[in-house]
Amino acid sequence: MLTEREAVKRNKLKENKPYVYEKIQRFEEKIRRGESIAIIQMQYNYACNFHCTHCSIKRFRGTNGNRQMTPDDVRELARQADELGLARFVITGGEPLVFPDLDEVVKAIDPQKFYINMDTNGWFLDFEKAKHLKEIGIDRVQLSIDSLEPEGHDQFRAHDGSFKHTMDAVKACQDAGMDLFIQTVVTKQRLYSDEFIKFIEYFNAMDIGVFVTFAKPVGAWERQYDILINDEDLKYFNTLEKEYNTYSHLTPAYGLNMGCIAVKGMFSVTQYGDVLPCPYIHISIGNIFKEPLKDIIQRGYDIKYFGEHVDCCTIAQDKDFICKYIETCVYDHELPVKCEDVFGEEAKTVIPFNEAPSFLG
Repeated sequence: MLTEREAVKRNKLKENKPYVYEKIQRFEEKIRRGESIAIIQMQYNYACNFHCTHCSIKRFRGTNGNRQMTPDDVRELARQADELGLARFVITGGEPLVFPDLDEVVKAIDPQKFYINMDTNGWFLDFEKAKHLKEIGIDRVQLSIDSLEPEGHDQFRAHDGSFKHTMDAVKACQDAGMDLFIQTVVTKQRLYSDEFIKFIEYFNAMDIGVFVTFAKPVGAWERQYDILINDEDLKYFNTLEKEYNTYSHLTPAYGLNMGCIAVKGMFSVTQYGDVLPCPYIHISIGNIFKEPLKDIIQRGYDIKYFGEHVDCCTIAQDKDFICKYIETCVYDHELPVKCEDVFGEEAKTVIPFNEAPSFLG
């Protein structure tokens, strides 16, 4: 059952992008058949003007002699994604607004065939840029803000003046008629703070939703387990969802309760073509330069953590998963680690997620 807010967005999509709307209308049918409806989070280029405290792709950045994504590669990825009935892209990096070929990338995706989000830290996002992004086919901007206190945000982002630039970017998007939501990182400690509640209330008062990314012990935060949430913390966040316009990747959407959305509802493609189950699980389930996307998704489904219904975020909550696989096989290894070097027979899918009794919301 769609929420009222989702219904409004769906009607708008039907009017503006009928082809995308039709693909999304088939999501429940695809899920029932055990097929992915994933958002493709495309880490097109790791170039960035920031060095954030929590940077999840810290060890991906730098010189790498491997083949790198080009607009032609994006075009082929989008072609295969469209054939699979996928409907959504997120352009990220790095920072997309420093990409010299961003316009080409958007064109290669084909905005008439996909709903396109773009991540940004907001530093370069003024009114003219927001207007331009809308004109070339970006549907929505995900602005990263991590505190209402300027000093706190600037320290977190390791960039003086970043708070002011980002808040100016909020106004620029609104003035340009660009849809946006605020993306914020929440640790266990921040979750219960007065600042976090005020943060949600501030942006909700501007009719802006707040997307919560729960802290993960990866990237610049490797082995920082004290920041992780647990089941009780998630239950508390669920109470906030009922009171405010805030949500996470675990929030049911499209009338579907998918739990962890790795592979099923989202996967990442790195600058070097590797497909990760989610942006924070730095394990490759295949490479788009070497094999079809369909085969890569199937390989992900063959691993129970991605092919079965999981009620928690494994990389933000499941200490057993983190200790058994991430601590042992990912930390201190060259990234991304191949899935066959991580998961053995014990990790094979037994009950496909579409056969679980709670997979529909």
